[in-house]
Amino acid sequence: MKIAAAAYPLSFLSDFAAYAAKITDWVEKAVAEGATLLVFPEYGAMELASLGGPDVAADLERALHEVARHRPAVDALHLSLAAKHGLHILGASGPVFPAEDTRPINRATLYGPEGIVGHQDKQIMTRFEREIWDVAPGTGLPVFDTALGRIGILICYDSEFPLLARHMAEAGAEILLVPSCTDSLAGFTRVRVGAMARALENQCITVQAPTVGPADWCPAVDENVGRAAIYGPPDRGFPPTGILAETELDAPGWAIAEVDLTAIHSVRREGGVLNHLHWPEQTARLTRA
Repeated sequence: MKIAAAAYPLSFLSDFAAYAAKITDWVEKAVAEGATLLVFPEYGAMELASLGGPDVAADLERALHEVARHRPAVDALHLSLAAKHGLHILGASGPVFPAEDTRPINRATLYGPEGIVGHQDKQIMTRFEREIWDVAPGTGLPVFDTALGRIGILICYDSEFPLLARHMAEAGAEILLVPSCTDSLAGFTRVRVGAMARALENQCITVQAPTVGPADWCPAVDENVGRAAIYGPPDRGFPPTGILAETELDAPGWAIAEVDLTAIHSVRREGGVLNHLHWPEQTARLTRA
């Protein structure tokens, strides 16, 4: 299969039709390259805050509610595109209010050709999310069994915590999707290093899809730094760098790589190292210390 990771710029939109046209164009470009699994970034949905006008987009709290109210239309759009092209699409994450009296969670939804496969809520919040924006952590770390393989999702900061990824790997995950949104090169690098480390430790594929470029009309996502990339373990059957594909820094577009999951199964059995297999030895060594 071919996987496509988006380095995605946020736009100030005139109406929902403009958003639908933008997403459709991005999807069709990836489809033209043969991709069947598309990954959009963390907080890419925040561009929908612009539909409330400049004042709403510029207000941290009102922007959350504006984006959340478009969720049904966003779901319908992505489901239509997934069905039309026979795709799996991880839609850009955004705020969802579980109930009227609760704080929002940051949710990414996985769409398939036959409907919504499931969703992943961000588990560990950054300082901005917890101290300023008051976005709440979600619960649950599902692994989705799809026709493309077993897929787990680690939203941005979550990729920096190895036990989350390991839980998914032990549940059978072969591909970990890492949508991200970072406002500095340091922040992007932390997520990049985390995603690459998770591919090494678990001998799996990781897919990082960031927001890129300025969006000064929305202070929650006003600066965006990153490059899209697809990583594997730097071992037999994979590039020695572990990088299967990547975009230029801050350049919008798709990173696309062909991935054969038999290579994952092989490297877990016969790799130059066997990180996935040897993981439990850490606990045994610590117990003896």
